[in-house]
Amino acid sequence: MTRSERQSAAGFTLIELMVVVAVVAILAAIAIPSYQEQVRKSRRGQAQADLVELAQRAERFHTVNNSYVGFWATVPAAHKRSPRDGGTAFYNIEMSNATASTFTLTATPIAGTAQADDRCGGMRLNQAGRKSHGGGAALDSECRFGTTPPSP
Repeated sequence: MTRSERQSAAGFTLIELMVVVAVVAILAAIAIPSYQEQVRKSRRGQAQADLVELAQRAERFHTVNNSYVGFWATVPAAHKRSPRDGGTAFYNIEMSNATASTFTLTATPIAGTAQADDRCGGMRLNQAGRKSHGGGAALDSECRFGTTPPSP
């Protein structure tokens, strides 16, 4: 059989395939954690928005009733979790310290969800608009939401 009669082999060598696999693995090792952190930040932002919305509803309740007492009983169960629009909930939202003139709303990551290991932890918002998080002062730039009025 002459050389011209032989078919030349076509395809990739094992080395070429291993290089491609290595490049894909390196890209995945960088991209996946970054993507997961962005998803956590998005969920945190949704919980922050839900806290602000509930605080606004509490203010409307206070305008009519001159008290925050009884407001939490009017909130539907679906609004006590975030996100509330279906799917998996990642935060439980609770109201505490409800009196005639004060309240505190708290969003706590739900154990067993991907949000449970969020570095910012839970978030709080009170009737005066004071916002705080459970991540500590070192994470203020990452975890703080909105502007916080100065302490009285």
